[in-house]
Amino acid sequence: MLKANFPSYKIDDKEILKDISLNVKDTQNLTILGSNGAGKSTLAKLLCGLLKSENSIMLNDTFIENLNDKKRSKLINYIPPKLYIYDTYINVYDFLALSNHPKNIEKTLKSLGLEKFRQNYCSELSSGEQQLLLVASALVHDAHITIFDEPTSNLDPQKTKKVFEILKSDTLKQKIIISHDLQLALKLGYPIFYISNGKGRYFESANKFFTSSNLKEIFGDSVVKNGDIVVVNL
Repeated sequence: MLKANFPSYKIDDKEILKDISLNVKDTQNLTILGSNGAGKSTLAKLLCGLLKSENSIMLNDTFIENLNDKKRSKLINYIPPKLYIYDTYINVYDFLALSNHPKNIEKTLKSLGLEKFRQNYCSELSSGEQQLLLVASALVHDAHITIFDEPTSNLDPQKTKKVFEILKSDTLKQKIIISHDLQLALKLGYPIFYISNGKGRYFESANKFFTSSNLKEIFGDSVVKNGDIVVVNL
């Protein structure tokens, strides 16, 4: 179980999050939604120990700061919204092999249509291909909990569908998905934690979040839901 409970989190004296209380049960998937700058990525980095939470995050009844790097990486893995390459000349296969717990690299590359790029430098890939490479790194690492930060950004419709199928499946044990994509959140159907002005509100199902009254309260007239379709009201 992953638990977060802290009254405030500040960066350079600016309060980013406040009154956060979140319990994610074993095997439970979750979607985190919120506007730009709401604190979604900050919360994700706190949950996986990339930012110090001062004993406010517990993973399996242990404060995340008390887990060594190797054990923590087996339990929880953060996938950023963009691929950052520190070695310009590292190729796709070697990048995936850097995982602390690499599994099934060749199979993963093939499943995502990346096998033809295995010897290409990561920096040569398009933005969409790099996004798929990040998803591949999550599959290869295979942590107990994987946090995806905007996993479908930069993807064309075919790649978006491929990633959706992975997020919807049981390929990974447990997933937390941060996204601006309301349609993705609706179709995934997972419980939703919505952050606004640094505060979080939990909805036990996507259907509870995507009621007409709730959408009206949060988004005003900017979002329209018609059946199982959610679109921006342009």
